[in-house]
Amino acid sequence: MNAIEVENLVKKYGDFEAVKGISFNVRRGEIFAFLGPNGAGKTTTVHVLTTLLKPTAGKAIVAGHDVVKEPIAVRKKIGIVFQDPSVDRELTAYENMLIHGRIYGLSGNELKEKIERLLKFVELWEFKDRPLKFFSGGMQRRLEIARSLLHEPEILFLDEPTIGLDPQTRAHIWDYIRAMKEEHNMTIFLTTHYMDEAEQLADRIAIMDHGKIIAEGTAEELKKLVGNDIIYLKLQAREDLKCLKADFIKGCRLLPDGRVRLDVDNAAEALPRLFELAKESGVKILEVTYHRPTLNDVFLHLTGREIRDEGGEGNVARMIMKARMRR
Repeated sequence: MNAIEVENLVKKYGDFEAVKGISFNVRRGEIFAFLGPNGAGKTTTVHVLTTLLKPTAGKAIVAGHDVVKEPIAVRKKIGIVFQDPSVDRELTAYENMLIHGRIYGLSGNELKEKIERLLKFVELWEFKDRPLKFFSGGMQRRLEIARSLLHEPEILFLDEPTIGLDPQTRAHIWDYIRAMKEEHNMTIFLTTHYMDEAEQLADRIAIMDHGKIIAEGTAEELKKLVGNDIIYLKLQAREDLKCLKADFIKGCRLLPDGRVRLDVDNAAEALPRLFELAKESGVKILEVTYHRPTLNDVFLHLTGREIRDEGGEGNVARMIMKARMRR
């Protein structure tokens, strides 16, 4: 049985369709990542799966329960770390954990022991009595992860868990995520626009753009959509692009920044032939770089552009959630 099953899920905000009929499954015990730019529909999907928003159409089963028909049952089985901070900065770390635990019906020594164990897990026990307004962003994020684990959820949702954090803190958060999976065989649903985060953590990745899933698979499976190696050229003249044609060049595209992208089977073998071809064709190469495909290359291959930050559904979703919280 899958941990999450989604079929033809649609979510609209008025005339704006944030999620456009997506279908996917998340297996039990895996880390599954939604990778895509801001505005792709990732946060809206998470809000539907965690019962914070009702879908416009389609079906979603989380931990064996329908998110529309059995929202309370779903909430008992999941934990969530929101993209925006949701802790009380005037309270201490211990007080935040205590209140959250009591909301889930925990009390007494059981709750105290869990708080101590989890705060030690995220290396915050020595700061338990410090108000969160004196915590760094990374420390607050670690507390939110600890808090989400208090009721021992079957599925943990992490919505952009390392956004705005420095590289060292991001790596630290990654270690906690791996540890949660290994120690508890926990199913983790991760959204991110960081390609390295998806590649480092996820067993499987769904690339999302403009409300649709455009590709799904392991990182290596997705990279095979591009090919083996990629060469980037900076040419003296844009019109020279039409001259670079040969059997060993599997794909050729002019990028918005003026560079030429070539897809080849083996860059080391292709480069000498490429320079020879350029010489014969009278094309002047000003700069050349090459590398193995990345997930950004996959996104570029599928959409014609790189993953970027932009507005869209994420901002709409956050405004709706904040309005509800103020009621």
